[in-house]
Amino acid sequence: MKAKVLQVVTALSWRGGEQQAAYLIEELKQEVNTFVLCSSGSKMEAFCIENGLIHFTQPKKGSIDFSYAKRIKQICVGHHIDLIHVHDAHAHTFSILAASIFGNKTPIILSRRVDFPIKNNLFSHFKYNHKQVKKILCVSDTIKQITAAGIKDHSKLATVYSGIDLDKFKPSSGVLRNELSIGNDVFLIGNTSALADHKDYFTFIDVAEKVIEKYENCHFVVMGDGPMKDEIHQYAQSKNLNKQFTFTGFRNDISEVLAELDSFLITSKTEGLGTSILDAFACNVPVVGTAGGGIKELVENEKTGLLCEVKNVEQLTQAVERMINEPGLRESCSPEAKSKVQLFSKQQTAKNTLKYYLEILPLKSFNPNKMTQ
Repeated sequence: MKAKVLQVVTALSWRGGEQQAAYLIEELKQEVNTFVLCSSGSKMEAFCIENGLIHFTQPKKGSIDFSYAKRIKQICVGHHIDLIHVHDAHAHTFSILAASIFGNKTPIILSRRVDFPIKNNLFSHFKYNHKQVKKILCVSDTIKQITAAGIKDHSKLATVYSGIDLDKFKPSSGVLRNELSIGNDVFLIGNTSALADHKDYFTFIDVAEKVIEKYENCHFVVMGDGPMKDEIHQYAQSKNLNKQFTFTGFRNDISEVLAELDSFLITSKTEGLGTSILDAFACNVPVVGTAGGGIKELVENEKTGLLCEVKNVEQLTQAVERMINEPGLRESCSPEAKSKVQLFSKQQTAKNTLKYYLEILPLKSFNPNKMTQ
């Protein structure tokens, strides 16, 4: 009999964590019986409906939500759930409330994707060290090291890298360049990350300003949306970027246009791993990135890309200029990056996750060795 796993995703939006949860659900459908609990009106609810998944919804009332916690207990008891996998901070909190307030006995596995320490307060220490939390899966070794400071039992910590769909990317189509009214002779530098604080688009814009001052035949493009959209747009407008900088907003066709970039620039000050970098690797787009969080586990300087200090505008500018001026550098980085990205497929992520499910529930009938690489 297959194990029953409840995936809890409380976010209303759809960002990297939600995509990783979706990939995991898709890849494990032959190995476990999956149930999903998500917030009413969320993007995850729409995903579940579209894919015919067994799912439950619950209105989300805040960061401490006893109704959500009670629902977790009801689902676990009513459907004989063997394991809870939580994918965000609120899901983690609600599952701990379900255990400590409502007496839920189902073991918990936690995915941690943020690269800042566990908060130094009683509740945070309580929920991360709760006896029902059997494993904390960190998306990079860097996150594992940062998280370790707040964990009493370090054997609970493991690294499971996020993965991407390597089959979804298309060759360069010209759609993006046509939209931007630029030719193939224009050096195109871009980013597809959310417009959020930790992505530090202010540094991205500062770098763009300096490069544009020296090079007329280049263009910067940001393909994404997010909570800091207005502030970032205003900052860009305050610079002398002419027509060489474009915000396209959120796009559904990243897999079709990403290969049109000549270089990918990511200036995050913190990052769990950086799956947008993996996307660039898969498309043979050379990367310039900061050493924020798990990025340095992907971007190996002078090998898979160019790695710079966080917020170091001068260093990042010089790196972008090297990409513009040294085609040999671009050509040498691409095959190394293409080789590395093969280790970060969504199938490999699911297989590695399943091993920890098996560790927690050794008597259930699933076999990670059956999964393809």
